[in-house]
Amino acid sequence: MQRRHWITLATLVVAATPVLTTPVAAQTWPARPIKLVVPFPPGGLVDNMARLVAPKLAQELGQSIVIDNKPGAGGNLGAAEAARAAADGYTLLMASPPLTISPALYAKLPYKPEQIAPVGLLGRVPNVLVVNPSSGIQSVADLTARIKAKPGQLNYASNGQGTSLHLSAELYKSQSGLFVTHIPYRGAAAGLTAVMADEVNLMFDNLPSALGLINSGKLKALAVTTPQRSSVLPNVPTMEEAGVKGYQVFAWFGLAAPAGLPAPIQQKLEQALERVANQAEVKSAMQKAGAEPTWVNAQGMATFMQADTAQWKRVAAYAKITLE
Repeated sequence: MQRRHWITLATLVVAATPVLTTPVAAQTWPARPIKLVVPFPPGGLVDNMARLVAPKLAQELGQSIVIDNKPGAGGNLGAAEAARAAADGYTLLMASPPLTISPALYAKLPYKPEQIAPVGLLGRVPNVLVVNPSSGIQSVADLTARIKAKPGQLNYASNGQGTSLHLSAELYKSQSGLFVTHIPYRGAAAGLTAVMADEVNLMFDNLPSALGLINSGKLKALAVTTPQRSSVLPNVPTMEEAGVKGYQVFAWFGLAAPAGLPAPIQQKLEQALERVANQAEVKSAMQKAGAEPTWVNAQGMATFMQADTAQWKRVAAYAKITLE
């Protein structure tokens, strides 16, 4: 009997250990450096925003944050690495459009979307619809009319299958009833060059990379894809204002983590990120990069991501896009 009593007691102690240690671990977090996975190469918008936010967040948390670039498969490899990591707050993910686009397009992903949980949305970036200035097209209405007059004869560039730029054009097509041919290029720069050379008729691009060419007169901006006009192109209408009702697309970036973070860590991380997002220096740097500072908490970000995925599923079904 006595031996049985001690075995039972030991069993109870072991069983209770996770319950006792989890709050302690949450209270001491972070006790070592944090890894921030960026699912794209250095130098792009998402990487630049990560390098802007990481040192500020490190100051708030009192612990260093190490950026780990894991490019590949349109952002899916980095997302998969974060999804497989322990939900202990020591691996974070720089979140961006592939988290909502990939589930709509890929027949098989290297991770499950529910394995990644949002922490907070930091900003968004308009896409912009551009044409060659010599085309004579002055508005989205002009462009729509020309495409309808020549169905299948006009084409558009993108930076590849399944990207935000590709789907921005497919959404325009689906909402306007257009037939225009997709020509994917290896990168947005090559696509913009093709528009300027009159090899293709139009393109949607992230505003920051197209802004210099628009301001220099090498490209004509017809509309931005966000619900409000861009502060850096105040005279360019939105797609909604230009007559494409219900049109809304923007690139975005924020922070995510493996699903299942302990509530105290989630709360501490989210609050720290909100303080960073509201710093004047951070907002100014985002605006200079062509982004719009847009703080949304974890719950709001989850709602947005669900709606964004649903939109891309509709577009993918309309355009019959499935990627392996």
